[in-house]
Amino acid sequence: MSTLAVVNAAAVFSGDLAAPMLTGADTVLCADGRVVAAGPADTLADGVADADAVLDAAGGTVAPGLIDSHGHVTFGDWTPRQQTVGFLESYVHGGVTRMISAGEVHVPGRPRDREGVKALAVAARASFDAIRPGGMRVHAGNVLLEPTLDESDFRHLVRCGVWLAKFGFGAYTDPLDAVPQLRVAKSCGLLVMCHAGGVSAAGSGALRADALLRLDPHVCGHANGGPTAMPDADVDLLIVESAMALQVVQAGNLRSTLRLVRRAAEQGALARVVVGSDTPSGFGVMPLAVLKTVVELTCLVPLDPAVAWALATGNVGRVWELPAGRIAAGAAADLVVLSAPRGGVADDAAGAMRNGDVPAITAVVTDGQVRVLTSRNTPAPAHPAALTPPGTRPR
Repeated sequence: MSTLAVVNAAAVFSGDLAAPMLTGADTVLCADGRVVAAGPADTLADGVADADAVLDAAGGTVAPGLIDSHGHVTFGDWTPRQQTVGFLESYVHGGVTRMISAGEVHVPGRPRDREGVKALAVAARASFDAIRPGGMRVHAGNVLLEPTLDESDFRHLVRCGVWLAKFGFGAYTDPLDAVPQLRVAKSCGLLVMCHAGGVSAAGSGALRADALLRLDPHVCGHANGGPTAMPDADVDLLIVESAMALQVVQAGNLRSTLRLVRRAAEQGALARVVVGSDTPSGFGVMPLAVLKTVVELTCLVPLDPAVAWALATGNVGRVWELPAGRIAAGAAADLVVLSAPRGGVADDAAGAMRNGDVPAITAVVTDGQVRVLTSRNTPAPAHPAALTPPGTRPR
């Protein structure tokens, strides 16, 4: 059993919206890919002494790894949309430790027939179960709903391990024709996300609040636009009249993002807000997309940094029922260590975020293993993390 101790943290974000800071914690112990404990160094001294490796946060902030709730993967670490190899590994350098597929829509020649859409989802799910690009865990295999699919298809998909479904790209004459189908898909155990807003470059339909309320998915995908936003009144209606999760993405409408989050906070609905990137897309490959959104929510809404971080971690983990997104005993040991950027106005990561600066990532941990020391994509840190013993190397 491999063990890791993360020590000397000045602050620990929990990822839990109800209690976003772990008060008094400066140490996190990990074993066998899970968090064992988080608390003060004096109570966890024995665990630190016995650890196989020690990651010194050097007075930085330890936080759960970001979960990109809207990523466009295909097969392997390649995006045909931007002809880029290695983009997922680069997102790990942006603090993303997990990505949830929003449908493999960018697969060249994507099938649309009944058997083809099922085969694509099953193959993508199985493929990413076997690989970890840069250490990232990708939850792939999101079946793109077509009107030809019925209950027998959904039960077959679930038996094959598929648990994600996406509505908004199929050959429906009227989107409301899918209302019974989505009800059945949900009853079979599929977690359903709907496209929202105007037509996207990938060929989706345009969906507004009236249709979304009838369709009643688990998640309203890019409620701030993908990239074209719904009218403000539609967003307000979804906040008040539905229970669905409301996703905001970097590749969307920033004005709509800020307004949505403010309204959700006013209505006591922040627990329903989740963050994603909606990339790679026409906006390109954006390794810092989720981190940038968290910073924007911090400095422009404004939200407390730990609260903004929870929208991209614990909220996502809860909505998608993942064992990740929080720093708590039993949670996946997916962690990010943050520092103020060198030369900035702030002394710590939270201060940098409040100022609108991207914090420096000094370490990324997935499955309890250090994958990155000093991100190549964020600014140089004021206080770099260090890994001991000296011979230990990020995997």
